[in-house]
Amino acid sequence: MSRTALRICPLCEATCGLVLTVDDGHVTGARGDRDDVFSKGFICPKGAAFGAVDSDPDRLRTPLVRVDGELREATWEEAFDAVAAGIRPVVERYGPDCVGVVLGNPNVHTVAGALYPPLLLAGLGTRSLFTASTVDQMPKHVSSGLLFGDANAIPVPDLDRTDHLLLIGANPLESNGSLCTAPDFPGRLRALKARGGTLTVVDPRRTRTARLADRHVALRPGTDALLLAAMAHVLFDEGLVAPGDLAAHLEGLDELPAALDGFTPEAAAGACDVDAATIRALARELAAAPTAAVYGRIGSCTVPHGTLASWLVDVLNILTGNLDRPGGALFPQAATGRAPRPAGPGRGFALGRWHSRVRRHPEAKGELPLAALAEEIDTATVEGEPIRAVVAVAANPVLSAPDGDRLDKALASLDFMVSVDPYLNETSRHAHVVLPPPPPAQSPHHDFAFNALAVRNQVRYTRPAVPPEPGRMAETEILARLVLAASGGHGTDPAAVDALVIDRTLGKAVRDPHSPVHGRDPKALAALLTGENGPERRLDMMLRLGPYGDGFGADPDGLTLRELLAHPHGIDLGPLRPRLPQLLRTRSAKVELLPEPIAADLPRLRAALDERPGGLVLVGRRHLRSNNSWMHNVPVLTGGSNRCTLHLHPEDAERLGVRDGEPVRVKGAGGEVTAPAEVTDAVRRGVVSLPHGWGHDRPGTRMRHAAADPGVNVNQLLDGSLLDPLSGNAVLNGIPVEVAPLTAR
Repeated sequence: MSRTALRICPLCEATCGLVLTVDDGHVTGARGDRDDVFSKGFICPKGAAFGAVDSDPDRLRTPLVRVDGELREATWEEAFDAVAAGIRPVVERYGPDCVGVVLGNPNVHTVAGALYPPLLLAGLGTRSLFTASTVDQMPKHVSSGLLFGDANAIPVPDLDRTDHLLLIGANPLESNGSLCTAPDFPGRLRALKARGGTLTVVDPRRTRTARLADRHVALRPGTDALLLAAMAHVLFDEGLVAPGDLAAHLEGLDELPAALDGFTPEAAAGACDVDAATIRALARELAAAPTAAVYGRIGSCTVPHGTLASWLVDVLNILTGNLDRPGGALFPQAATGRAPRPAGPGRGFALGRWHSRVRRHPEAKGELPLAALAEEIDTATVEGEPIRAVVAVAANPVLSAPDGDRLDKALASLDFMVSVDPYLNETSRHAHVVLPPPPPAQSPHHDFAFNALAVRNQVRYTRPAVPPEPGRMAETEILARLVLAASGGHGTDPAAVDALVIDRTLGKAVRDPHSPVHGRDPKALAALLTGENGPERRLDMMLRLGPYGDGFGADPDGLTLRELLAHPHGIDLGPLRPRLPQLLRTRSAKVELLPEPIAADLPRLRAALDERPGGLVLVGRRHLRSNNSWMHNVPVLTGGSNRCTLHLHPEDAERLGVRDGEPVRVKGAGGEVTAPAEVTDAVRRGVVSLPHGWGHDRPGTRMRHAAADPGVNVNQLLDGSLLDPLSGNAVLNGIPVEVAPLTAR
């Protein structure tokens, strides 16, 4: 019997609404939901392939437990018995920091991944946290923390109202957007141009996004911060600084010109390989636009000065008066976020509250660099015990972190490892216990993370489109049980985890004088919550306490879970609105334009003005039909342009004796790989490009389609030694490499 069901797509950050066709309990089709308040029917190839992703036959359906060196199918009870028996002895003998927690990118795409990892960390008491953020976006979190006092206060471009958009290191026509949740990002860019706006793209590759631009600037990889600093210098030098109403909320504006002294367009031109006149034009055009927004993404984060580049993106928005105003860059307000409270001083943001054991990397936002995971496992020091156990949730760092070969060996040496993953992949194959969550159609969906980055305020929730198969366990229950097993509560009813969170959250809320429930009885409030299970009751609680909530009856028109369920296509909460100074959490209660860690790192950037690296440098790229290493096992999403090839410019190919389609050897500090050459002028001279997420050739995995066309792991070219010092983010772009035909001696 055929029916339809609504589902929010969890396969990238665009969060598009889908209408699924379900036949006999299986998803057989997917199309865009035209009534969705946010995506309005848009769908990309990943969303269209939802059914194929959902029904991949290589997805694990039962837990696996290692017995006598081999992973064997087990019951859920056996699996969690093994987890409790494996983790607790490590904690009790060596201490909580000897258990590393590794969180992968898919966590931010699920309800469970949003609600339970903080509880897991608290239950273990470990500071050994490693996530995909430090191979992706941590520089933006750090710069936001230093500027605004909140590492999660990330302004996004007001795509639908801006007159001028400058993208640096971003290719949203392939990625669908990142740290900027915008269904139909391509259509929004075309609409910008149709209303007479200007699109400028700064990227060493002529990407699909760059081909759409009015101006494409192909800078030298890794020099993003120099270009942005030179633009800021122009604004001061030519009297174009005009923060407008922001001026009253700024600290450090008068000190900024001296800090940027020397970063002239003429000084930056040679390092960036962009002429000074172009740099001046970029700054002048930005200042002259009625409204404008600068948006930087992974290309500008995964470079040696990633935090400085991220800081300068917002500095330019501030200096031109475009931060926190319509048409500029604004701060979204998610329905599950904190309710507004009076402006005032906050705790601020601190770096380096603790350090990694081996190379003493400072923590950032509670995390240590993922690039340091291998050494924290395989290196003995006098500073303490190495990591002896790992809990990996939706993570595949063997492919996503630098030097996967070393990490591969390190994971094999652990006393214990548990992996929550639907696949036996390059990382989970080392686990002693594998806990597989159900496919997306059998899970609920609400975007806790991405609604805080959305270009329009809205809220949506979809319950599972398909009932769980027999023997499946909800991902929320898997993680709740994992929390209990890791914290010494194995055998307790998993519902107790959600009940405890509700009790603590409401208890704190009633003591908060700025809360809408201040002074009320927390037990009475808990009794008002609705929902079919603990996670839904937690969602209801967050909605009621949030900025649009009913305050548990205080506002009869406010938001609740019941109201959200009555609107299956979502509720539109309106365009982004100015939020300063209310959201600031700095100690000064102002935007701190020149925080000390930034000022201390500027001399390192100034030294880069004289750098002229020779030879070839490497940059990554993403394909529209994949998301990191997730989807290479889905036949409909592979092939065609979604291939693991080395892009290089025709002139470089001729000089090296490389022919299109022939294998080439690529060598970096961490090792070498062999990939087919794809000669194209889409990359500038001196630059080569390999896509991220490939390398599915290790034994012991169960991803048959991916293994048939494995590609190579670009991160194997890295040895993990190059990090942005402020954020700990791995440097993935602008890496020196050697390229030669495979037949060359």
